[in-house]
Amino acid sequence: MTTVLTPASPLTAADRCDRCGAQAYLRVLLSSGGELLFCAHHGRKFEPELKKIAAEIQDETDRLTAVPAGGGEEER
Repeated sequence: MTTVLTPASPLTAADRCDRCGAQAYLRVLLSSGGELLFCAHHGRKFEPELKKIAAEIQDETDRLTAVPAGGGEEER
């Protein structure tokens, strides 16, 4: 899988999964020139097929587990 490390346009909450409508965390740029968006669940489910037809895959699923800055314990 080719992953875009520095995406030109990060995915936002307005980007929705083409399969179920949930927030998209993967953008698949197709070799044929199109684009597909997937939530993490459907991105994993369709990964083998997507690898065959993708020119690039922008994977932002790490945002699901990232700890926000200052996300540690509160200062006392």
